[in-house]
Amino acid sequence: MSTETIEPARVREYLLGLQQRIVSELERRDGGRFGEDRWDKETQDRPAESGLSGSGITRILEDGPLFERAGVGFSHVTGSRLPPSASANRPQLAGRGFEVMGVSLVLHPRNPYVPTVHMNVRFFMARATHAIDIWWFGGGMDLTPYYGFEEDARHFHACCRDALTPFGADLHARFKRWCDEYFFLKHRNEPRGIGGVFFDDFSELGFERSFAMMRSVGDAFLAAYVPIVERRCASAYSEREREFQAWRRGRYVEFNLVYDRGTLFGLQSGGRAESILMSLPPRVSWRYDWRPQPGSDEARLAEFLRARDWLAPSPGS
Repeated sequence: MSTETIEPARVREYLLGLQQRIVSELERRDGGRFGEDRWDKETQDRPAESGLSGSGITRILEDGPLFERAGVGFSHVTGSRLPPSASANRPQLAGRGFEVMGVSLVLHPRNPYVPTVHMNVRFFMARATHAIDIWWFGGGMDLTPYYGFEEDARHFHACCRDALTPFGADLHARFKRWCDEYFFLKHRNEPRGIGGVFFDDFSELGFERSFAMMRSVGDAFLAAYVPIVERRCASAYSEREREFQAWRRGRYVEFNLVYDRGTLFGLQSGGRAESILMSLPPRVSWRYDWRPQPGSDEARLAEFLRARDWLAPSPGS
């Protein structure tokens, strides 16, 4: 591990600023105001679990003209013992104290032609006695459309690539593949969306460069998503599209509650349920063995979600 100084306070300052920048821009687009819920968490009544303490700021907008639900949360928590979801891939960390901070957002637009989006950037530290001896960054962003548009997919993936290119020519391909593999519903054998980038346990560039890479991903979010919102937010839709959106949102819920490591970490460590579950959509449906009509726009989504190189030249170009 590098002898660089690890500076959690700088990471915290950046994350708080990122949350505010994103909220301000989304308020400008939606016209509504985010509510602010500042919370402090002490789990003294749960000493057998992680001894979790910490604080956060949950910013939430619901029932807006553009966003049916938009949640942008900051949290900074410490615990005396890592939950199983955090030590599954690193058994040597089991039982360690930890500290984690991050910004996580999920935006569920009202218009079915505007995709749902998720973004997260975070910093994790594990402690041996009183010293930080293991740390890493994680995060990424991914897009979940209900109706597929190639120009939107290309734009989103290009922004992800451009955020990572200054830090290594191989990073985008690695993190895109990781995203495709991670955001996949194994029990359905289908992707959640069209991916983006995902990384975790990342410290290979040293603290300064790894921190800079994480910032680059966080800073790229608005440029990656807002132009898509601008293109699609005025698209006409009917109850048919809204019903399909609600059905597809069911897949989103399934992933978050069954596979998502952040959700599992939060719930297993005794985190604040309201803030953890703000990612769930407000309107969702499950219909037994329902399938879209062959040849319809809804049926074409399955092929659109197939993992591919979105930045490869189009045939004939």
